Amino acid sequence: MVLSEPRAMAKHIEPGMRMALPVDYAGVSMAMTRPIIEHGAGNLHLVCVPTGGLQVDQLVGAGLVRTVETSAVSLGEAGGAPRFNAAVKEGAVRLKDATCPAIYAGLMAAQKGSPFMPLRGLIGTDLLRHRDDWRVVDNPLADGGDPIVLIPAIELDVAIFHVPMADRFGNVWIGRRRELAAMAYASRIVLVTVERIVEENLLADEMSAAGVLPALYVTEVARAPKGAWPYGLWGEYPADSAEIARYAKAARTADGFSAYMAQALMESAS
Repeated sequence: MVLSEPRAMAKHIEPGMRMALPVDYAGVSMAMTRPIIEHGAGNLHLVCVPTGGLQVDQLVGAGLVRTVETSAVSLGEAGGAPRFNAAVKEGAVRLKDATCPAIYAGLMAAQKGSPFMPLRGLIGTDLLRHRDDWRVVDNPLADGGDPIVLIPAIELDVAIFHVPMADRFGNVWIGRRRELAAMAYASRIVLVTVERIVEENLLADEMSAAGVLPALYVTEVARAPKGAWPYGLWGEYPADSAEIARYAKAARTADGFSAYMAQALMESAS
């Protein structure tokens, strides 16, 4: 296993990369957000699996994002994602609107080495008018009059997420969060922050092995206690709703966002 630290892992990020980030409850590596911003590789294409939130908003606010492909971006009970919303309105960020099943279909296609995956549920929606990369074709296995949508493979450069633990062999525990596996299977580089490193082989126990992403799919691991904060991490700690609300209020303006991020940097350094 390559045991690293978040700042060193951020060096894998290159301008223009297609980066996958998980939904807020699945293990967001907020510990990687500041290192990515400090590293400064921009023009990123973010793929939210399948929705985005605080991490996406901060990367957009830092000016590193060109495109966001997502089903939604919000801060949950704290409201809309202020820097993302402002960037979309100003035309600073290109939005590729999707649905949750479409995101997963694209990742599945990439995992299987297929150029596309068929999906039926988009027929009749307005999304088809805004996604010229999706194709509506006649089902070749029917007699006609049976349209189906082809979703192109979402091939990722890098996937980043946070989980409770990894073992010393590089296997990481993802539990029931299968979207993390989908991200890893579709990515060239997989960067994982964890709460702790354990000595036992997580794949050795039949009862736990099904919830493990094997080291084969993991590029580097870094230990980062409370690495999902202010989001919560399943089985470990709850979300800090007050902190997320504080960010939402501060980030309504560009100046407020900058002040919040500067304060967060000072607090992390102290």
